[in-house]
Amino acid sequence: MNRFRLLYHSLVGKKAIVAVTGAMMLGFLVLHVVGNLKAFLPDVAAGVPDIDSYAHFLRTMGEPILPYGVVLWTVRIVLAVALVLHVICVVQLATSSRRARPVAYQRPDYVEATSSARWMLYTGTLLLLFLVFHLLQFTTGSIDSSRFVAGGVYANLFRAFQHWYYALLYIVVMGILALHLYHGAWSLFQSIGADNPDRNPGLRRFAAIVAIGLAFAFGAVPAAFFGGAMSPPPISTGDSGESRS
Repeated sequence: MNRFRLLYHSLVGKKAIVAVTGAMMLGFLVLHVVGNLKAFLPDVAAGVPDIDSYAHFLRTMGEPILPYGVVLWTVRIVLAVALVLHVICVVQLATSSRRARPVAYQRPDYVEATSSARWMLYTGTLLLLFLVFHLLQFTTGSIDSSRFVAGGVYANLFRAFQHWYYALLYIVVMGILALHLYHGAWSLFQSIGADNPDRNPGLRRFAAIVAIGLAFAFGAVPAAFFGGAMSPPPISTGDSGESRS
């Protein structure tokens, strides 16, 4: 515990925590977008969209050894802790950096600091606010609750993205996500010591591919629903197990 406390209170330790928690959230985003893309797959059975079946699987993982929803909630708690640590350490590192340079440069040198790095705190704040909105809309159903269908992921997506403002919001936020992920992925390579003058161009390209690829994949879902490429949901959606969530 003392070692962890010393690690946490050091700049190197904070950077390591940011890198590890960032990698965890990046891994989650990859898995999350794979699940989202299941909206494009055909129904697994009559009236049962593939993405709804996947959502039910997430809640029943571990049964019957573990109770309903335990694995999913464990993952949620771990990710929530990682997010909190990530945000706290990023803010503390930014504060420490400002204190180390109390007088701003007259003409800042941005040769090495990309635009994504300069705006990292701003994009992170916007993404955090969006996360709260996203959970209220598609997890708790607090937004437009009268039309929310428990367990009907496809139906909820379809209804939400018939509105241009929701579709536009999600697509714009995915652009912000790409900017944030690009710098985050590049910073991860630097934190683990993988950066090298010979490898840096390739690592930057890889970071850009990951960031743009994830943003495009996420944005494809609202774009397809709003663009009319997706079929209306079945009259009866969801599954019997979802009423327990």
